[in-house]
Amino acid sequence: MKIGLLGGTFDPVHLGHIAIAREARNRLSLNKVLFVPTGQPWLKANRTIAPAGDRIAMVKLAIRDSPYFEVSTIEIDRPGPSYTSDTVISLKKGLGEDTELFLILGWDSLNEMPKWHDPVAVVGKCTLVAITRINGKPDLVELEKSIPGIKKKTILIDMKPVDMSSSEIRERVSKGLSLKKFVPDLVENYIEAKGLYR
Repeated sequence: MKIGLLGGTFDPVHLGHIAIAREARNRLSLNKVLFVPTGQPWLKANRTIAPAGDRIAMVKLAIRDSPYFEVSTIEIDRPGPSYTSDTVISLKKGLGEDTELFLILGWDSLNEMPKWHDPVAVVGKCTLVAITRINGKPDLVELEKSIPGIKKKTILIDMKPVDMSSSEIRERVSKGLSLKKFVPDLVENYIEAKGLYR
């Protein structure tokens, strides 16, 4: 069984997230992709984020038509800060050691990995799938110096960069601008109904 993991604050989830998950699933023949909303993202401790229930609801709406996508609330259900290392260790234990985990992330996040909590444990439990972002390509030789083993455990996927971000979407909402082409219609309706990001 090959399972993709796409973690993020998803505040809100957008069409870029869906495109990345779809690309990784198709390229690597993944059985499914789990969207894993963070509980308390420790790298964003200084920013107010939407309640976990709203972020989960938006992800469920965004992926409802795909049989290959599911939501995992493992990080939201766990108290304390959300660490990817804890998540991959728990999932590996729960899904079985014969399950292959593929952590899907952007080139920018890959470059930030030396700052993560226990990145060596992450690399030990899963293959990293790094997707093109607008900024520079990761230097795996450099990353290898601080995270041994990362070079042979990373797959770089080149696709047309997704030029959108959750922060841009929150700003559009605050200005009363349309979210067409940024989020699925059901997510836009949910944001409006709940008065999020105003």
